[in-house]
Amino acid sequence: MVAKAIVGEKLGMTQVWDDENRVVPVTVLKVESCRIVQVKRPETDGYSALQVTYGTQQADRLTQPQLGHLNKAGVAPGRKLVELRVDDVGAYEAGQEIGADVFNGGELVDVTGVSKGKGFAGAMKRHNFSGQKASHGAHKVHRKPGAVGQCATPSRIFKGKRMPGRTGAEKVTTLNLEVVRVDSEKHLMLVKGSVPGRRGSTVLIRSAIKGENR
Repeated sequence: MVAKAIVGEKLGMTQVWDDENRVVPVTVLKVESCRIVQVKRPETDGYSALQVTYGTQQADRLTQPQLGHLNKAGVAPGRKLVELRVDDVGAYEAGQEIGADVFNGGELVDVTGVSKGKGFAGAMKRHNFSGQKASHGAHKVHRKPGAVGQCATPSRIFKGKRMPGRTGAEKVTTLNLEVVRVDSEKHLMLVKGSVPGRRGSTVLIRSAIKGENR
């Protein structure tokens, strides 16, 4: 069950020390206040979600339909519109703001982002293949995947076969990350471990749906 969610920006990784003087690797997320533009309800839209915007943007960089949509909610223009899927939207209304203090230290969250693009990669890098023999007759095939199909039957390669190709730049969700610290004044959130994406990328933070919050 997704009880709450917010949009953030990945700033990078660092480390902090806990109460027992142990090093904790953390990812620093910039969580600006999100302004609710539209509340989507099951009876009108078929599902529950919050359409929000964040940051600032010049009004002349938006189209007239976008400006009309924002003006209807009484919300200042933001960098982009993002939809947050939450189960219960009864406590929200258009024009309301959601800040970093929606989460507390010790909670578990799921973070979704677009992973770093790796470009074209071979089977060993893309799928963690071990490669072929280094000697005993192996000639210049050490990093090749080997046989990929059959002979006369079925005379083709099945769809989904793990082969070289473009890797990265995919939507990835990392589950059950612990919120180490929240600084609502500086709009920062420290999450234990790494999250997908490059520095400066947009990430979605939601309450964990598979882990029990402690």
